[in-house]
Amino acid sequence: MSLSRRMMIATPAAALASRLAVGQTAPQGLVSPRQFAAFNPSAPGCIAPSSLTKRLVFAQDNRRDFMQGAAHGMKLAAERRGLAFDVRVADNSPAAMVAHVRQAIADGTGALVTAPIDVATLAPVVRDFISRGGYVGSIVPPPAVTILNAPQLATGRVLGEAAAQYIREKLGGQARVVLLTHDTNQFLAQRFVGIRAALKAIPGARIVADISPRTVDKAGGYATMKTILLAHARVDVVLGADTVVLGALAALREASLARSDQFVGGIDGEPEAFAEMRRGGPYKATVSLASPIFGFALAMFAADWLEGKSVPKGLDILPSLVTAQSIPQFERDSQNPAEVWDSPARRQAYLRAYGNACADERQNFVDFAWSSELAQP
Repeated sequence: MSLSRRMMIATPAAALASRLAVGQTAPQGLVSPRQFAAFNPSAPGCIAPSSLTKRLVFAQDNRRDFMQGAAHGMKLAAERRGLAFDVRVADNSPAAMVAHVRQAIADGTGALVTAPIDVATLAPVVRDFISRGGYVGSIVPPPAVTILNAPQLATGRVLGEAAAQYIREKLGGQARVVLLTHDTNQFLAQRFVGIRAALKAIPGARIVADISPRTVDKAGGYATMKTILLAHARVDVVLGADTVVLGALAALREASLARSDQFVGGIDGEPEAFAEMRRGGPYKATVSLASPIFGFALAMFAADWLEGKSVPKGLDILPSLVTAQSIPQFERDSQNPAEVWDSPARRQAYLRAYGNACADERQNFVDFAWSSELAQP
């Protein structure tokens, strides 16, 4: 798994970084939003942090499939590079995640990947971890040495354009559309800007509901769709995160309103979405962010950092539209992220890296909500 509807992260990110820094004694890194040049893999190295152990800890938020895939990729890369690897699952508890990172500090752990639950509580201990020379890769929010993000506007546009094409070609240019959004989440809101922009190209695509479920899971999608169906018995298109959309599909089926000619599509590449596509029903596509592949990449960069090599400051995981026809190739890549990493052409289809960082200049870690789509100040 951004930000405001117009300027992705410029103003909100600066405010967030400033709020998180107040009263903290750990050093603060780069807080002014900026873009980074392309990553230079041949950049000079530096002095490796010798006092830390070659261990990678994944501070995982919960056990959803997307994060399990990331952990799988990390484990494979850690084995390749000789890193000990631990997964510490917080089960959606911010306090538990903070405790896990503090334990990693106490253990002298050299590398950390975080999937933050609550940025405000986690940020101070992450800054402390970095100040001691440790590598931190973060899945979207700062602070981190390497911020992993998706180009959220492009991610939404990929799904929106697939839905628009389906409406044009299969539904005669007319459709009643439900958007199950994350507009309250600054890190994900931009994807829905992309979806809305793509749908505007179809005059007959009418958005009958544009709402953020109370919880980003199947239960949230189910409850929200149940309410929507009270006012709109006919729905032709449903778009949102896979887990939410799967819940909405369950509500449609319960009401006997699911149809094979509907376009139900999501983002994240959840295995259950793949199963639905194989069934040949309403679920037509998912935009996957290939979590095993980015997990593998973050662990490889963690190992590089601990060896005194330069690593990226920003890492894009590029959106891939997956349909029933393209599932086999995508699954092969996800199951074998090392093969993708070892093939420059295949790697570039999934990953794009920016900026350079090394352990002896760790004070320049990323402490703003970076995105490759960030508008220049």
